[in-house]
Amino acid sequence: MHPLQCVLRAQRCLRRGPLASVSWLLLRTCRAHSSVPSFVCPSPERQQEDGVWKDFSSRLATGPTFQDFLRSASVPPEQPSSSEVEDPPPYLTVDELLGRQRRVYLETYGCQMNVNDTEIAWSILQKSGYLRTSDLQEADVILLVTCSIREKAEQTIWNRLHQLKPLKSKRLRSRVPLRIGILGCMAERLKEEILNREKMVDILAGPDAYRDLPRLLAVAESGQQAANVLLSLDETYADVMPVQTSPSATSAFVSIMRGCDNMCSYCIVPFTRGRERSRPVASILEEVRKLSEQVLQLIHERDNICKQIHLPAQSGSSRVLEAMRRGYSREAYVELIQHIRESIPGVSLSSDFIAGFCGETEEDHLQTVSLLREVRYNIGFLFAYSMRQKTRAYHRLKDDIPEEVKLRRLEELITVFREEATKANKSFVGCTQLVLVEGPSKRSATDLCGRNDGNLKVIFADVEMEDATDSGLRVRAQPGDYVLVKITSASSQTLKGHVLCKTTLKDSTAYC
Repeated sequence: MHPLQCVLRAQRCLRRGPLASVSWLLLRTCRAHSSVPSFVCPSPERQQEDGVWKDFSSRLATGPTFQDFLRSASVPPEQPSSSEVEDPPPYLTVDELLGRQRRVYLETYGCQMNVNDTEIAWSILQKSGYLRTSDLQEADVILLVTCSIREKAEQTIWNRLHQLKPLKSKRLRSRVPLRIGILGCMAERLKEEILNREKMVDILAGPDAYRDLPRLLAVAESGQQAANVLLSLDETYADVMPVQTSPSATSAFVSIMRGCDNMCSYCIVPFTRGRERSRPVASILEEVRKLSEQVLQLIHERDNICKQIHLPAQSGSSRVLEAMRRGYSREAYVELIQHIRESIPGVSLSSDFIAGFCGETEEDHLQTVSLLREVRYNIGFLFAYSMRQKTRAYHRLKDDIPEEVKLRRLEELITVFREEATKANKSFVGCTQLVLVEGPSKRSATDLCGRNDGNLKVIFADVEMEDATDSGLRVRAQPGDYVLVKITSASSQTLKGHVLCKTTLKDSTAYC
């Protein structure tokens, strides 16, 4: 039997069952890979009309075979851009696919991949007009992103569904009906068991079906259960930018692949997440870039984040950078520096440099000197090259720069760095800086040392001062305190100043 005819038979069996939507998606997939004209799945009444049915069957007969699908899946196709909107299936309108500001409550269970899946699912729903809520009571849609790695993980979801039953049964008729969905690995593994055992579950979506969430929820609005648990050979959500679901998150993860081919004898993952496939490198880099932009924005906006970035250059010569396998050119590095300074005005920059790397010419060295002058770093870490065993340079390159040349070049780099750092740091003279006290100065028992917002070392006398948080009280600064210091002098390494008062991060404002 032709594979697409098998699909149609399956559809007739499932037409009134809980997995009817699965067959529709499979037919849409077949249509997307077929070279024949697009068609609409005929209704039961139309199927009874012999002429239409014969025409439909003839189109199927000229369609692709299973091997055609395997060949086309070997090279992942480009995903449509987020601005493109697919045509809705014939039983739904575009308006019915929209969220209409219904509120979605998301709960995540299991591994870090499920956290990423939650961010992908929310990104898709957000673009469809849904709103996010952290209040379970005001939710119109509750989605559980589930795990199947162990029986205990699944039992947790069964228990959670039991807890959610009263929310659905006691829902006020004046509100839209509450919809509950199971997403992820448990939906993939248990499928019909969930729909048959828990009639309160409205939708199922496997790990590769999150793009279909708006349609599944639209179908559920008619009171039917809807499911899509098809695994894909090429779905990586490359064009979907994950939206962080925790506003207070202090870290972010970038997924670079989906699925697994290892087939460990104890593991369910290949069966719930499908075959291993990697995201396109371009989409990974784009996500990392956007995360980096968010970090720069936070550094600029938040007073409790130090305005300092360490950006190792190692060399100012593109030729040497290539030999070092750094992955960027001098021009790209300078462009990044300019972008950072535009994003964070007044940012303090630090860097690492190596003098005398394998094959470094005098011209290469002078380019590093010119980079130090061009960027004008506040903090620098400069060293002569020292070859290490087991490195690529040890096996592939020659440590051909004489030691005396390395040391001479290093001294020249240090001299230029200090000249430029002194100029940069002298711009703080006359400014009032907020300083976090670290403790006694290493060079003077009568002085204290701390760091300003740019992570520059600030030295000031250990004397009594006014406590701006408690009028009339005079105190001595302790490690961990914030103090205001007026800068009176600067060198390439430190700032020195006169302490004004003790303050707090919240109450202080430094003016230059």
